[in-house]
Amino acid sequence: MGFQRIAVVGAGAWGSALAKAIARGGRSVTLLARDPTKAAAIARSRESPLLPGKRLEDSIRVAAVGDGNGPHDAILIAVPSQQLRAAAAAIAPALAKGTPVIACAKGIERGTRKFMTEVIAEVAPAALPAILSGPSFADDVARGLPTAVTLAAADEAAVAELAAALGSATFRPYHSTDVRGVEIGGAAKNVLAIAAGIVAGRGLGASAAAALTTRGFAELFRFGKALGARPETLTGLSGLGDLILTCSSPQSRNLSFGIAIGKGQMPNEAKAGAKLAEGAFTAPVLVEIANANGIEMPVAAAVAAILDGRFSIDEAIENLLTRPFRAEG
Repeated sequence: MGFQRIAVVGAGAWGSALAKAIARGGRSVTLLARDPTKAAAIARSRESPLLPGKRLEDSIRVAAVGDGNGPHDAILIAVPSQQLRAAAAAIAPALAKGTPVIACAKGIERGTRKFMTEVIAEVAPAALPAILSGPSFADDVARGLPTAVTLAAADEAAVAELAAALGSATFRPYHSTDVRGVEIGGAAKNVLAIAAGIVAGRGLGASAAAALTTRGFAELFRFGKALGARPETLTGLSGLGDLILTCSSPQSRNLSFGIAIGKGQMPNEAKAGAKLAEGAFTAPVLVEIANANGIEMPVAAAVAAILDGRFSIDEAIENLLTRPFRAEG
Protein backbone atom coordinates (compact mmCIF):
# COMPACT_ATOMS: atom_id res chain seq x y z
CA MET A 1 0.00 0.00 0.00
CA GLY A 2 2.94 2.33 0.61
CA PHE A 3 1.92 4.66 3.42
CA GLN A 4 4.28 7.48 2.57
CA ARG A 5 2.11 10.61 2.94
CA ILE A 6 0.74 10.92 6.47
CA ALA A 7 -1.47 13.66 7.89
CA VAL A 8 -2.01 14.41 11.57
CA VAL A 9 -5.18 16.35 12.43
CA GLY A 10 -4.80 18.32 15.65
CA ALA A 11 -1.82 20.56 16.32
CA GLY A 12 -1.86 20.29 20.10
CA ALA A 13 0.76 18.52 22.18
CA TRP A 14 -0.11 14.96 21.13
CA GLY A 15 -0.64 15.73 17.45
CA SER A 16 2.62 17.66 17.23
CA ALA A 17 4.51 14.91 19.04
CA LEU A 18 3.13 12.26 16.68
CA ALA A 19 4.01 14.37 13.64
CA LYS A 20 7.58 14.65 14.90
CA ALA A 21 7.83 10.91 15.56
CA ILE A 22 6.50 9.97 12.11
CA ALA A 23 8.73 12.50 10.38
CA ARG A 24 11.76 10.93 12.09
CA GLY A 25 10.80 7.68 10.35
CA GLY A 26 11.25 9.33 6.97
CA ARG A 27 7.61 9.80 5.96
CA SER A 28 6.09 12.91 4.42
CA VAL A 29 4.05 14.49 7.22
CA THR A 30 1.46 17.27 7.19
CA LEU A 31 0.29 18.66 10.54
CA LEU A 32 -3.26 19.98 10.18
CA ALA A 33 -4.67 22.49 12.64
CA ARG A 34 -8.43 22.95 12.80
CA ASP A 35 -8.06 26.72 13.26
CA PRO A 36 -6.48 28.48 10.23
CA THR A 37 -5.06 31.23 12.46
CA LYS A 38 -3.41 28.65 14.67
CA ALA A 39 -2.06 26.84 11.61
CA ALA A 40 -0.45 30.03 10.32
CA ALA A 41 1.09 30.80 13.73
CA ILE A 42 2.58 27.31 14.07
CA ALA A 43 3.88 27.42 10.49
CA ARG A 44 5.75 30.60 11.39
CA SER A 45 7.06 29.57 14.80
CA ARG A 46 7.55 25.87 13.95
CA GLU A 47 6.29 25.04 17.44
CA SER A 48 2.91 24.16 18.97
CA PRO A 49 2.01 26.43 21.90
CA LEU A 50 0.91 23.29 23.76
CA LEU A 51 4.32 21.65 23.26
CA PRO A 52 6.75 24.49 23.98
CA GLY A 53 10.41 24.01 23.24
CA LYS A 54 9.83 21.12 20.82
CA ARG A 55 10.51 22.51 17.35
CA LEU A 56 8.85 20.77 14.44
CA GLU A 57 11.16 19.17 11.91
CA ASP A 58 11.69 21.28 8.80
CA SER A 59 10.19 18.50 6.68
CA ILE A 60 6.79 18.76 8.43
CA ARG A 61 4.28 20.84 6.51
CA VAL A 62 1.76 22.80 8.60
CA ALA A 63 -1.65 23.74 7.18
CA ALA A 64 -5.30 24.13 8.12
CA VAL A 65 -7.80 21.31 7.72
CA GLY A 66 -9.41 21.64 4.29
CA ASP A 67 -6.72 24.00 3.05
CA GLY A 68 -6.29 22.17 -0.26
CA ASN A 69 -3.94 19.63 1.28
CA GLY A 70 -3.69 15.99 0.35
CA PRO A 71 -4.23 13.37 -0.81
CA HIS A 72 -2.94 11.44 2.19
CA ASP A 73 -2.25 7.73 2.48
CA ALA A 74 -3.29 7.70 6.16
CA ILE A 75 -4.65 10.25 8.61
CA LEU A 76 -4.21 10.36 12.39
CA ILE A 77 -6.77 12.35 14.39
CA ALA A 78 -5.17 13.65 17.58
CA VAL A 79 -7.99 15.65 19.16
CA PRO A 80 -9.90 15.05 22.43
CA SER A 81 -12.39 12.20 22.28
CA GLN A 82 -15.47 14.43 22.51
CA GLN A 83 -14.22 16.45 19.52
CA LEU A 84 -13.33 13.50 17.31
CA ARG A 85 -16.70 13.39 15.54
CA ALA A 86 -16.33 16.95 14.22
CA ALA A 87 -12.71 16.39 13.19
CA ALA A 88 -13.53 13.16 11.33
CA ALA A 89 -16.48 14.81 9.59
CA ALA A 90 -14.21 17.65 8.42
CA ILE A 91 -11.86 15.29 6.57
CA ALA A 92 -14.50 12.82 5.36
CA PRO A 93 -15.41 14.50 2.04
CA ALA A 94 -11.86 14.24 0.66
CA LEU A 95 -11.14 10.66 1.79
CA ALA A 96 -10.29 8.00 -0.76
CA LYS A 97 -11.97 4.66 -0.07
CA GLY A 98 -9.99 2.50 2.33
CA THR A 99 -7.81 5.30 3.71
CA PRO A 100 -6.85 4.50 7.30
CA VAL A 101 -8.17 7.10 9.73
CA ILE A 102 -6.57 6.54 13.11
CA ALA A 103 -8.13 7.80 16.33
CA CYS A 104 -5.45 8.87 18.80
CA ALA A 105 -7.87 9.81 21.60
CA LYS A 106 -8.68 7.60 24.58
CA GLY A 107 -12.33 7.84 25.43
CA ILE A 108 -15.96 7.03 24.66
CA GLU A 109 -18.35 9.54 23.10
CA ARG A 110 -20.91 10.80 25.58
CA GLY A 111 -24.55 10.53 24.58
CA THR A 112 -23.99 7.92 21.88
CA ARG A 113 -21.79 5.57 23.96
CA LYS A 114 -19.74 4.99 20.81
CA PHE A 115 -16.06 4.09 20.81
CA MET A 116 -13.72 6.17 18.68
CA THR A 117 -13.57 3.83 15.67
CA GLU A 118 -17.36 3.61 15.68
CA VAL A 119 -17.55 7.40 15.43
CA ILE A 120 -15.11 7.38 12.51
CA ALA A 121 -17.07 4.63 10.72
CA GLU A 122 -20.29 6.59 11.13
CA VAL A 123 -19.12 9.98 9.87
CA ALA A 124 -16.42 8.85 7.41
CA PRO A 125 -17.73 5.65 5.78
CA ALA A 126 -14.92 5.56 3.21
CA ALA A 127 -12.31 5.22 5.96
CA LEU A 128 -10.60 2.18 7.40
CA PRO A 129 -11.08 3.03 11.12
CA ALA A 130 -8.10 2.39 13.40
CA ILE A 131 -7.01 3.21 16.94
CA LEU A 132 -3.59 4.12 18.35
CA SER A 133 -3.20 3.78 22.11
CA GLY A 134 -0.70 2.79 24.77
CA PRO A 135 1.62 4.12 27.48
CA SER A 136 2.83 7.37 25.94
CA PHE A 137 3.25 10.99 26.97
CA ALA A 138 3.49 13.69 24.32
CA ASP A 139 6.66 15.17 25.81
CA ASP A 140 8.45 11.80 25.76
CA VAL A 141 7.45 11.10 22.16
CA ALA A 142 8.40 14.62 21.04
CA ARG A 143 11.84 14.26 22.64
CA GLY A 144 12.43 10.97 20.86
CA LEU A 145 12.46 8.89 24.04
CA PRO A 146 11.71 5.17 23.54
CA THR A 147 7.94 4.57 23.39
CA ALA A 148 5.85 1.52 22.46
CA VAL A 149 2.13 1.66 21.65
CA THR A 150 -0.54 -0.49 20.03
CA LEU A 151 -2.12 0.22 16.64
CA ALA A 152 -5.29 -1.71 15.83
CA ALA A 153 -7.53 -2.04 12.77
CA ALA A 154 -9.74 -4.78 11.37
CA ASP A 155 -7.57 -5.30 8.25
CA GLU A 156 -4.55 -7.27 9.47
CA ALA A 157 -2.37 -6.71 6.39
CA ALA A 158 -3.09 -2.99 6.30
CA VAL A 159 -2.47 -2.42 10.01
CA ALA A 160 0.83 -4.33 9.90
CA GLU A 161 2.07 -2.19 7.03
CA LEU A 162 0.76 0.97 8.66
CA ALA A 163 2.55 0.18 11.94
CA ALA A 164 5.81 -0.12 10.03
CA ALA A 165 5.13 3.19 8.28
CA LEU A 166 4.45 5.09 11.51
CA GLY A 167 7.31 3.55 13.45
CA SER A 168 10.85 4.76 13.91
CA ALA A 169 13.89 3.85 15.98
CA THR A 170 12.30 5.25 19.15
CA PHE A 171 8.55 5.00 18.39
CA ARG A 172 7.40 1.39 18.11
CA PRO A 173 3.77 0.55 17.27
CA TYR A 174 2.78 -3.09 17.80
CA HIS A 175 -0.12 -4.03 15.52
CA SER A 176 -3.36 -5.82 16.38
CA THR A 177 -6.81 -6.53 14.99
CA ASP A 178 -8.41 -6.31 18.46
CA VAL A 179 -9.79 -2.83 17.90
CA ARG A 180 -12.29 -2.92 20.76
CA GLY A 181 -9.76 -4.24 23.25
CA VAL A 182 -7.35 -1.39 22.49
CA GLU A 183 -10.14 1.17 22.77
CA ILE A 184 -11.37 -0.20 26.09
CA GLY A 185 -7.92 -0.11 27.66
CA GLY A 186 -7.36 3.52 26.73
CA ALA A 187 -10.79 4.67 27.85
CA ALA A 188 -11.03 2.78 31.14
CA LYS A 189 -7.52 3.51 32.38
CA ASN A 190 -8.20 7.27 32.36
CA VAL A 191 -11.13 6.82 34.74
CA LEU A 192 -9.09 4.56 37.02
CA ALA A 193 -6.21 7.07 37.00
CA ILE A 194 -8.57 9.68 38.47
CA ALA A 195 -9.28 7.23 41.30
CA ALA A 196 -5.55 6.72 41.81
CA GLY A 197 -5.09 10.47 41.95
CA ILE A 198 -7.82 10.83 44.57
CA VAL A 199 -6.06 8.20 46.68
CA ALA A 200 -2.77 10.08 46.35
CA GLY A 201 -4.31 13.49 46.99
CA ARG A 202 -6.08 12.15 50.07
CA GLY A 203 -2.80 10.81 51.42
CA LEU A 204 -4.07 7.25 51.78
CA GLY A 205 -0.63 5.73 51.26
CA ALA A 206 1.28 3.52 48.84
CA SER A 207 -0.50 0.34 49.92
CA ALA A 208 -3.88 1.83 49.06
CA ALA A 209 -2.51 3.08 45.73
CA ALA A 210 -1.27 -0.40 44.82
CA ALA A 211 -4.58 -1.97 45.83
CA LEU A 212 -6.55 0.61 43.87
CA THR A 213 -4.50 0.09 40.70
CA THR A 214 -4.74 -3.69 40.97
CA ARG A 215 -8.47 -3.76 41.63
CA GLY A 216 -8.95 -1.14 38.94
CA PHE A 217 -7.22 -3.40 36.44
CA ALA A 218 -9.55 -6.24 37.47
CA GLU A 219 -12.45 -3.96 36.50
CA LEU A 220 -10.84 -3.03 33.20
CA PHE A 221 -10.23 -6.69 32.42
CA ARG A 222 -13.78 -7.70 33.40
CA PHE A 223 -15.25 -4.93 31.26
CA GLY A 224 -13.08 -5.77 28.28
CA LYS A 225 -13.75 -9.52 28.48
CA ALA A 226 -17.51 -8.92 28.57
CA LEU A 227 -17.31 -6.75 25.44
CA GLY A 228 -15.22 -9.25 23.48
CA ALA A 229 -11.68 -7.95 23.98
CA ARG A 230 -8.78 -10.39 23.90
CA PRO A 231 -6.97 -11.08 27.19
CA GLU A 232 -3.56 -10.44 25.64
CA THR A 233 -4.71 -6.98 24.57
CA LEU A 234 -5.98 -6.10 28.03
CA THR A 235 -2.73 -7.26 29.65
CA GLY A 236 -0.63 -5.58 26.95
CA LEU A 237 0.57 -2.08 26.20
CA SER A 238 -2.84 -0.50 25.60
CA GLY A 239 -4.35 -2.04 28.73
CA LEU A 240 -2.18 -2.83 31.74
CA GLY A 241 0.82 -0.94 30.34
CA ASP A 242 -1.10 2.31 29.91
CA LEU A 243 -2.83 1.86 33.29
CA ILE A 244 0.52 1.55 35.08
CA LEU A 245 1.87 4.69 33.43
CA THR A 246 -1.24 6.79 33.95
CA CYS A 247 -1.72 5.78 37.59
CA SER A 248 1.90 6.45 38.58
CA SER A 249 3.26 9.49 36.76
CA PRO A 250 2.64 13.16 37.61
CA GLN A 251 2.69 13.83 33.86
CA SER A 252 -0.73 12.14 33.71
CA ARG A 253 -3.52 14.70 33.37
CA ASN A 254 -6.05 12.28 34.83
CA LEU A 255 -3.88 11.46 37.84
CA SER A 256 -3.24 15.17 38.44
CA PHE A 257 -6.97 15.87 38.14
CA GLY A 258 -7.70 13.21 40.74
CA ILE A 259 -4.99 14.53 43.07
CA ALA A 260 -6.58 17.98 42.98
CA ILE A 261 -9.95 16.48 43.94
CA GLY A 262 -8.36 14.37 46.65
CA LYS A 263 -6.83 17.52 48.15
CA GLY A 264 -10.24 19.11 48.46
CA GLN A 265 -10.99 20.87 45.20
CA MET A 266 -14.47 20.43 43.83
CA PRO A 267 -14.51 18.57 40.48
CA ASN A 268 -15.51 21.71 38.56
CA GLU A 269 -12.67 23.65 40.20
CA ALA A 270 -10.20 20.88 39.38
CA LYS A 271 -11.38 20.85 35.76
CA ALA A 272 -10.86 24.60 35.47
CA GLY A 273 -7.35 24.38 36.86
CA ALA A 274 -6.06 21.38 34.96
CA LYS A 275 -5.32 20.40 31.42
CA LEU A 276 -7.98 18.26 29.78
CA ALA A 277 -8.61 15.06 31.74
CA GLU A 278 -10.36 12.68 29.35
CA GLY A 279 -11.43 10.41 32.20
CA ALA A 280 -13.78 13.07 33.55
CA PHE A 281 -15.87 12.78 30.38
CA THR A 282 -15.50 9.01 30.06
CA ALA A 283 -16.42 8.02 33.63
CA PRO A 284 -20.22 8.37 33.40
CA VAL A 285 -20.53 6.70 29.99
CA LEU A 286 -18.18 3.87 31.01
CA VAL A 287 -20.42 3.19 34.00
CA GLU A 288 -23.53 3.42 31.83
CA ILE A 289 -22.17 0.74 29.50
CA ALA A 290 -21.09 -1.41 32.44
CA ASN A 291 -24.52 -1.19 34.06
CA ALA A 292 -26.26 -1.95 30.76
CA ASN A 293 -24.19 -5.13 30.43
CA GLY A 294 -24.31 -6.21 34.07
CA ILE A 295 -20.58 -5.60 34.61
CA GLU A 296 -19.47 -4.79 38.15
CA MET A 297 -17.12 -1.76 38.22
CA PRO A 298 -17.21 -0.30 41.75
CA VAL A 299 -14.09 1.86 41.41
CA ALA A 300 -15.23 3.45 38.14
CA ALA A 301 -18.71 3.92 39.60
CA ALA A 302 -17.22 5.67 42.64
CA VAL A 303 -15.30 8.06 40.38
CA ALA A 304 -18.45 8.87 38.40
CA ALA A 305 -20.40 9.45 41.62
CA ILE A 306 -17.74 11.80 43.00
CA LEU A 307 -17.57 13.76 39.75
CA ASP A 308 -21.31 14.34 39.56
CA GLY A 309 -21.64 15.15 43.26
CA ARG A 310 -23.64 12.10 44.34
CA PHE A 311 -20.89 10.96 46.76
CA SER A 312 -18.28 12.78 48.75
CA ILE A 313 -14.82 11.23 48.69
CA ASP A 314 -15.30 9.87 52.22
CA GLU A 315 -18.63 8.32 51.26
CA ALA A 316 -17.13 6.71 48.17
CA ILE A 317 -14.22 5.29 50.17
CA GLU A 318 -16.57 3.94 52.84
CA ASN A 319 -18.72 2.27 50.18
CA LEU A 320 -15.68 0.57 48.65
CA LEU A 321 -14.24 -0.55 51.99
CA THR A 322 -17.55 -1.95 53.29
CA ARG A 323 -18.30 -4.07 50.24
CA PRO A 324 -18.81 -7.77 51.12
CA PHE A 325 -15.66 -9.88 51.44
CA ARG A 326 -15.18 -12.13 48.44
CA ALA A 327 -12.70 -14.24 46.55
CA GLU A 328 -10.21 -12.34 44.42
CA GLY A 329 -11.03 -12.16 40.73
